[in-house]
Amino acid sequence: MQLELLGLAAVVLITWLYLRRRSEARKAQEVAVASAKKPENTAFHAVSIKFGQHACAAAKGMTGQRFLASEAPQIPLPDCDVTACECRFTHHGDRRSGKDRRSPFGAGSVGGGTGRFDAERRQKSDRRKSRDDDLF
Repeated sequence: MQLELLGLAAVVLITWLYLRRRSEARKAQEVAVASAKKPENTAFHAVSIKFGQHACAAAKGMTGQRFLASEAPQIPLPDCDVTACECRFTHHGDRRSGKDRRSPFGAGSVGGGTGRFDAERRQKSDRRKSRDDDLF
């Protein structure tokens, strides 16, 4: 009788632990999905204007421009002449589109070049190299 109760308690305990672990895994997955859907909230969060087929000339003139979210113009644009404006904002994590040549390290630092060069373009020898360097 005691062995049967002990076996039953073990089965109940194992089932409870399995269901608890499964529930925690689901919650963790839901949190991961929810956090992946949130837009990036950075200091350089940017927007661009997405317009419909019947857009005004002012919206078409801003094609490809990105604005910091805090500096974006109000929609409808002041020069909009369409009766039912269909313009919307498209959100971006950064104002830059990735097409510029700026270095992530900044100008003047290691790797701070302004672009990629296929070959060395300097024609003179290194002015900092001297015969004294060979002594050390």
